[in-house]
Amino acid sequence: MLFFPLRQIHYSAWLLIALSSLLQVLIFPLPGLYVFSWIAFAPLIVGLLRARPAGALEINGSVNLEAAKPGQAFVLAYVSGILWYAGTCYWIYDTMRQYGGLSAAMALLALILFCLYLGLYHGFFGLLVGLTAGPGRDNRRALAAAPFLWVAMELARTRITGFPWNLLGTAQVDNISLSRITTLTGVYGVSFEIMLVNVAIAAAFLVPRKKRITLLMAGLAAAIVLQAGRLVDAPQLPTDHAALLVQENIPAEANWTRDTFERTLGELIDLTQKSIALGSDGSKRTDLIVWPESPAPFFTSDPLFREPISQMARATHSWLVTGAVGNKPASPGKSLEVFNSAALIGPDGNWTARYDKVHLVPFGEYLPFPSLFAFAGGLTKEVGEFQRGTSRAPLDASGTKLGVFICYESVFPDEVRQFANNGAEILVNISNDGWYGDSGAYAQHLNQTRVRAIENDRWLLSTTDTGVTASIDPYGRIVARLPRKERKVLNAPYALTSSTMFYTRHGDWFAFACAIISVGVLVTRFIKPKKVVVS
Repeated sequence: MLFFPLRQIHYSAWLLIALSSLLQVLIFPLPGLYVFSWIAFAPLIVGLLRARPAGALEINGSVNLEAAKPGQAFVLAYVSGILWYAGTCYWIYDTMRQYGGLSAAMALLALILFCLYLGLYHGFFGLLVGLTAGPGRDNRRALAAAPFLWVAMELARTRITGFPWNLLGTAQVDNISLSRITTLTGVYGVSFEIMLVNVAIAAAFLVPRKKRITLLMAGLAAAIVLQAGRLVDAPQLPTDHAALLVQENIPAEANWTRDTFERTLGELIDLTQKSIALGSDGSKRTDLIVWPESPAPFFTSDPLFREPISQMARATHSWLVTGAVGNKPASPGKSLEVFNSAALIGPDGNWTARYDKVHLVPFGEYLPFPSLFAFAGGLTKEVGEFQRGTSRAPLDASGTKLGVFICYESVFPDEVRQFANNGAEILVNISNDGWYGDSGAYAQHLNQTRVRAIENDRWLLSTTDTGVTASIDPYGRIVARLPRKERKVLNAPYALTSSTMFYTRHGDWFAFACAIISVGVLVTRFIKPKKVVVS
C-alpha cells in the first residue's frame, strides 16, 4: 500500500524533520553556517528510515521503528522542503509586496504557493527513499541510493522547474580543495559528496548500538577532513587586464522623468570618465567598462541614451558592456518585441553586438499562464514583458570573447558553461539585485555566481546595481569588491583563459548519470529474483 496513515508516523520522525529543516536553512546565507551542511540531511534520512512503529518493543524497551511507507516518506520530506524554502527564499514576499504591486495577503499567498510547489522536490526525494527501502529494517539499498536520488532531484529542479536556487553544493563554494571537482562534475558533484557524508552519519543511527560509535566517528572524521579544505588556499593568480565595474546604486522604485533620466545618466558617465582618468598614473589600463542591469529606462534605441554612451566609449577609448532594454523592429502583423539585453559598444562608439537574455525570470520578466497567475501581474508590469533571446554566443570585443549573461541566468550551471564552451575567455554577469532588498538573496546569488567561475575555470566580473559588485577568480575567490548600496566604481583585475574544463565541454553528465543510476535502483528494487528449482 503506497500511502499509509500519517497518524502512525512516530513523533520522533517529525522532530528529526524539524531539526533537519533548521540545519538546511542555516547552511545558506545569511546565516552561512556552512559546516552544518555535513550533518543537515542526516536527521532527514534517519527520520525517513525510522518513522513508524513496527510492532514489538526492542529489548531495551524502546519503540521498534522502521522505514516510512512511500506515502509517509513523501509527506515527511515534503514538509522539510516547504520549511527549507520558507527559510531561505522568504525574500520572495518582500519582492512581490514592494515591487509586484501585491497586497500583503497576496504576497504571502505567493510565497506559500512557491514553497508548496518547490517543496515537492524534497517530497519526491523522500518518496524515492521510501520506495528503495527494503523490508523490515533493511535500509542498505536506501542509504546507498540516497546521494544519487538527491542529485537526480537537483537535476530535475534545474531542468523541469527552472529554479535551481541554492543547489546544495554551493554551500562549499569557499572550500577550494573540494569545489575544484566542479570542473569535472559541475556543482552536482559537491552536492553528491555532501549527501554521501550525511548518509554515513545517518547510517550510524540505523545500525545496532555496538556498531554506532565506530560508524559515527568515521562519518564525522570524513566531514572534518572535507571541511578542512576551507583552510587550504591556492596561490594568487596573475592578472594582465583591468575592467572598470560601475555600481550605479539606482533605487528599483525610482520615478523617472526626462530630467531625472538625463541627470542620472550624466552622473554615471561623469563618474565613469573620471575613474578612467584616475587610472592613468601607472596602474593597469582599463580595457573594459561594465555597467549593470539597471532599473533605469535605458533603451538601446533611445538617442538620449545611445548617443551619450557612444561618446563615453570614444572618450575613454574602451570597450563598454551595458545593460539596457533591446528591441527588434516590428514585422507586419506583429507587435514590437523587447528584450532584457546587454549591449557591447566599441572604442569608436559603434554599437557592435548585443546579448538578449535567454532564461527569463517568471513573474518578473514574463508571466507564465497569465489567466492562472493574473494576481501576480503587477510584478510583470514593473519589470516588463520580455521576449527570450536565442543565442549564447560570446560578444567579440576586438578578438576578446566576452561571455555575458544577465542576473538570474547565473544560477544555471549548464547554461553558463555554454558561453565558455563557445569560446568565452572571460565571464561577465550583469545584475540588478536591488529587487532582493537586504535579505539573504543577494549573498545567495553571489555564491552561485562564484560557483560558475569555478566550474569553467574562468575569471568572472559581476557587476550589479546595488551590490555585490566583484571580480571573482577561477577558484571562486572574490579578489576585489565594492560595498553594497553605494554608487562607486571598482577597478577589477582579471585575466583571459581559453582552455576548457571537462564540465565545460560535457555539461551535466554527472547529474544525468545519477538520475540513470536512481532509475536502475528503483527498477531492481521491485524485481524479484527467480527461484532456482533443484531437481
